[in-house]
Amino acid sequence: MSDTKKQTYHIAVIPGDGIGKEIVPEAQAVLEKVTEGRANFEYVDFDLGAERYLRDGAILPDEELERLKQQDAILLGAIGDPRIKAGILERGLLLKMRFELDQYVNLRPSKLYKGVVSPLADPGDIDFVVVREGTEGLYAGAGGSVRRGTPQEVATEVSINTAFGAERVVRYAYKLAMKRRRKLTLVHKKNVLTNAGDMWQRLVDQVGEEYPEVEREYLHVDASTIFLVTEPSRFDVIVTDNLFGDILTDEAGAVVGGVGYSASGCINASNTYPSMFEPIHGSAPDIAGKGIANPTAAILSAAMLLDHLGFDQEADRINKAVEDDIAELGATSRSTSRIGKDILGRL
Repeated sequence: MSDTKKQTYHIAVIPGDGIGKEIVPEAQAVLEKVTEGRANFEYVDFDLGAERYLRDGAILPDEELERLKQQDAILLGAIGDPRIKAGILERGLLLKMRFELDQYVNLRPSKLYKGVVSPLADPGDIDFVVVREGTEGLYAGAGGSVRRGTPQEVATEVSINTAFGAERVVRYAYKLAMKRRRKLTLVHKKNVLTNAGDMWQRLVDQVGEEYPEVEREYLHVDASTIFLVTEPSRFDVIVTDNLFGDILTDEAGAVVGGVGYSASGCINASNTYPSMFEPIHGSAPDIAGKGIANPTAAILSAAMLLDHLGFDQEADRINKAVEDDIAELGATSRSTSRIGKDILGRL
């Protein structure tokens, strides 16, 4: 196929901090290899993260945000630096991108690969996806404090839940369940959070009428944390709010052997703005620059990016290559570049 017939995609690349700069190039190499002859990728680099903030105080300038909006997708490495107070980059960059680009679905698959040891004694077959609402809840930024720094200080965080916001996430979860094992679990705390919990439950029931093939259940979030370690194979698609999803996905990363194999997507399912794909591990400043960071989660994030763009067969090829690589060599000590080359070789 000639270049003139290939679709060209503009991909924003944010290596970010720490090991992000080391793992993102490996993901890009896999993107290039698996789509040879089928797509062109033009990368637009964005200097965002700790170094930029420490250099000139900028986190996500308006002009950079407008440039991001023009891209087809975003590939992110990692954000975080111990030199910067917690919350500044997270809220000013990561959450701002999610909100401004309306990335309302946070999608996190969890799978226990052959060759990876779970901390669970009898993990069984773990393969589920968490669909987390990404733009509302306690992360919406509603709240404040008065009399700060005094014994009379009052601090509030208000959870924002709209029927519009919850329903579009619920619909996404049902559609995903139809492609998988057709089971959906709503996780909330509706016995205590009676207003938000009741609304989420009603929406799951209402939309569920349109998907009679999908089995649905409800679990309190505390019960879910137990089942994730005692019976993780019971889950297929979990749908939940922003905070509960944040907590459960980290636990899920642990039960499948660590977040080194966990990818994620911040999805704008309406495609009005670009979606963002990233590994869920942090910037790991303790090993940054040593060339030993595992790029597998970043490569799996690239597969999610391709799947979102409609290259499902290519995404499947990456997933299969990663699965085979982990099964054969996952227990061996390898450099970042070696893992990248080994996975490329399987494509």
